[in-house]
Amino acid sequence: MRLQNKVAVITGASRGIGEAIAQGYIREGAKVVIASRKQDALDEVMAGLQEMGGDVRAIATHTGDPEQCKMLIERTIAEFGRVDVLINNAATNPHFAPMLQSEPSHWQKIFEVNVFGYFWLCKYAAEAMQKTGGGKIINMASILGQQPGFMMGIYSTSKAAVIMLTKALAQELGGDNIQVNAIAPGIIKTKFAQALWDTPAILQRLEENTPAGRIGQPEDIVEAAIYLGSDGSNYMTGQVLVVDGGTSITTM
Repeated sequence: MRLQNKVAVITGASRGIGEAIAQGYIREGAKVVIASRKQDALDEVMAGLQEMGGDVRAIATHTGDPEQCKMLIERTIAEFGRVDVLINNAATNPHFAPMLQSEPSHWQKIFEVNVFGYFWLCKYAAEAMQKTGGGKIINMASILGQQPGFMMGIYSTSKAAVIMLTKALAQELGGDNIQVNAIAPGIIKTKFAQALWDTPAILQRLEENTPAGRIGQPEDIVEAAIYLGSDGSNYMTGQVLVVDGGTSITTM
């Protein structure tokens, strides 16, 4: 029970990595607030978490909207009295093509959710954590924030920004006993990445270039998120924990 009675806010939690982390946090004793844009999808996940015995709330939130980000943290405090862990996991990528073929709307949408939304939630969560003696912020980056992905230039740029946001906030918030770290997954079998793993030729190449011999599953990210949300990581901040089966160490 490494997260006993901690209150965690997890965005992008209606499926994939976010849902898997929510399950892991419940198993470790946390109280959890799950967020995504659609309430019906959240309610379905919440029902499953409650069957596990979890104390859960589901709050529909568009994390690209600063006011909704503020509302999410305020409602969490109203329900549970505090915020101990924030996991910024929501993401979008409406542009899978060369960067020079992008439109201003692509940049706006991707950065609105992947970067600006992360910052606003960090801001409001950190302000709450400062009042209660500290906390943990975990930002979901990507190995594509360290090396650009094919046809995913804008997304890669946004994840590079997440990595620097993580480091800058860790520097500023260290004195408040708030640790800020990032997780950089490789390709994970989620709906978000389906265009990659659902194409046999691409999947074969990914598997061949991953020392582990496979792409990741959402469950592969859970233990990293538990560690970064627990007291075991109290002396770790401003770091990027890569969980990619070794993909980033290979020569493509």
